[in-house]
Amino acid sequence: MEESNTPKLLAIDQQPQSLELIKDALSSCGLEILIASSAEEGLDTLRRTRPRIVLLDLMMPGVRGADLLESILAIDPGSEIILMTDEYSAEAAVEAIQNGACDYLSKPVNAEMLRRRISQLLSWAEERRRTYRLDHELINACQFEGIVGRSPVMLDVFAKIRRVAPHFRTVLISGATGTGKELVARALHNLSPVAANPFVVRNCSAIVDSLMESELFGHVKGAFTGASQDKLGVFEYANHGTVFLDEIGELPLTAQSKLLRVLQNHEIQRVGAPAPRMVDVRVVAATNRNLRSMVKEGSFREDLYYRLAMVEIKLPGLAERREDLPLLERYFLEKFAAEYRKPVSGMTRRAQTRLAMYSWPGNVRELENVIGNACMMVDGIVIDVRDLPESIRGQSRDLSAQDETMISLEELQKRHMIRVLERVGGNKSQAAEILGVSRATIYQLLGQARPRSSA
Repeated sequence: MEESNTPKLLAIDQQPQSLELIKDALSSCGLEILIASSAEEGLDTLRRTRPRIVLLDLMMPGVRGADLLESILAIDPGSEIILMTDEYSAEAAVEAIQNGACDYLSKPVNAEMLRRRISQLLSWAEERRRTYRLDHELINACQFEGIVGRSPVMLDVFAKIRRVAPHFRTVLISGATGTGKELVARALHNLSPVAANPFVVRNCSAIVDSLMESELFGHVKGAFTGASQDKLGVFEYANHGTVFLDEIGELPLTAQSKLLRVLQNHEIQRVGAPAPRMVDVRVVAATNRNLRSMVKEGSFREDLYYRLAMVEIKLPGLAERREDLPLLERYFLEKFAAEYRKPVSGMTRRAQTRLAMYSWPGNVRELENVIGNACMMVDGIVIDVRDLPESIRGQSRDLSAQDETMISLEELQKRHMIRVLERVGGNKSQAAEILGVSRATIYQLLGQARPRSSA
């Protein structure tokens, strides 16, 4: 049992003296050391044993070093690969690291340097495992009514929901597309005194203008062509419950006046009906538009805006809550791994770095789609860069192509840090050493919360 928990290291090298040096140098590192003297033997051993670390001689006979590196990553993208070569060059090292290696050493390998590198890798691997365990626990601890977050800005949102939910009649939720406005609306309903009653969702942009009033307020038989029977509107159906009106900025002015009447007098009037009906409904409206600007333009009623915005909850974009990104990644990974019944257990450092570098214009919804797609596409148990969409895989090229003559010093610093992270395979400790800063500075520039150092 103890042996199965010992981390494995596979050394692939055609030179017997190099293999002996590696075995001697690492004999005290607490590793199970496996050796292979050919590419075929190395790949076969890799498939059978799945070592945590691979030491690879780039000059193996009969195969290009880059092709062998690609084959190893195809078998196990989660393995840490250190390349060794007699013909060291900075350009080759950078290319190798960009292609998935975590380090690049010149031969003959210095025994002390090798021990230090291996110890660092084992330490970082253990830190990642602790972080995964913590994230799994934090997913439960940091869920609020189905919303995952631990950033200060999201904790403020959660606190506001708790305060508002028992008392609200109307709430306006504002935020960009994909920030989770419907989740907040459901949380308000679930924590309100009417939680046991209906929660009805309508997207105002998805309703044809000519049917808007009928959809919201109902109609009577014969009110218009095709009205063959009486129909309940959303507000009657949700009586004593909550109506969530998404994209409220798309509501036509005629329907806006009737909605205002519902909010002021608690009554609706079906299309074609001679008299109003009383309803008792809480209303949550959401928008990704600037309603104040629409009021000035005359496309949204001022009195309705102030009635809806008596309480306003503003949701941040994902770029404003980057410290939540690792937790959200883990949450969606576990969700889709279970949904697709696939044994996906995590992401490589390289994949996490690409996700951290991305700007997330589609916010949490886009992240959910990216992780869901990656879980569907991945063949193994670890999501790697190749499993991510092209828009994210190719972002480093786009970043390099952007003009850097008219940007802030802070943004220029961040871009340089990102390039260094790219070249060291996402290894933040190694990037910090190259840049001459602390790891805390790296996390700060990325906008991420620094992982805890212990379980």
